[in-house]
Amino acid sequence: MLIPIGFVIVLASVFGGYVLSGGSLGPLFQPLELLMIGGAGAGAFVASNHGKALKSTFRIFSRLRRSNSYNKAMYMELMALQYRLLSKARKDGMLSIERDIDDPSSSPLFNDYPKVLADPMIMNFLTDYLRLMVTGNMDPMEIDELMLHEIEMFEQEAHMPADAINKVADAMPAFGIVAAVMGVVKALSSATADPSEMGEMIAHALVGTFLGILLGYGFISPLASRIERQTNEALKVLQCLRVTLLASLHGYPPQLAVEFGRKALHSSERPSFSELESHVRDAKSQGGGS
Repeated sequence: MLIPIGFVIVLASVFGGYVLSGGSLGPLFQPLELLMIGGAGAGAFVASNHGKALKSTFRIFSRLRRSNSYNKAMYMELMALQYRLLSKARKDGMLSIERDIDDPSSSPLFNDYPKVLADPMIMNFLTDYLRLMVTGNMDPMEIDELMLHEIEMFEQEAHMPADAINKVADAMPAFGIVAAVMGVVKALSSATADPSEMGEMIAHALVGTFLGILLGYGFISPLASRIERQTNEALKVLQCLRVTLLASLHGYPPQLAVEFGRKALHSSERPSFSELESHVRDAKSQGGGS
């Protein structure tokens, strides 16, 4: 929701200020300039990226909608789920959670936390490494190395769309200048035009520079920055999972393991110690004292 609000503020500030200063919006309406600038930007985007980057850029927007829910409530739910899973494994053995992680959608334990269950990134990471823990054939440091490697690969892939979009944003002012130069060439080639008509054509041409800068820095660059920030939020979720699972692998009890996970969170989403303890206590009673 903040993205369209920000775009509305940009448009209202730029065009509102222009109108209030006595300007007319009519000369700014240049659809052919938009065609040249937008088409050149789209062409450069396609030419500068391979198929993997293009697909990941188009897929990123659905993942961004999910990352909006990575707030304190989501982290409390995630840590309560981890607490119940680790408590069950500690009490009844690691094999006791094998059925839960093999088919989470039919697990009563996972179904108590629908937000977590609905996030494929979290579910894939959590169940994959719990499955490795169930096998018991890997050293904790080996599992940690594998987790770090997967997080690094996720980070590289997730930053690819932001980098691709940001490069287009940097190019938009230059494409605006290209459109403006073409407009000036057209105006100067009309040698028979009177001065007033010539001035109008040059004014229309200069709109290209304005549109290129506005599109680049007012719309496309903020979108790339937003993608990068929300990618970092997704990375923080994976780091929280990693720290909690690693603490459990090193023999810490579940309640202390989720405290490790709490410490890995940003202060804006991090619940207090008492909040987490109360939530974990509720999860303990919900899990039948496990």
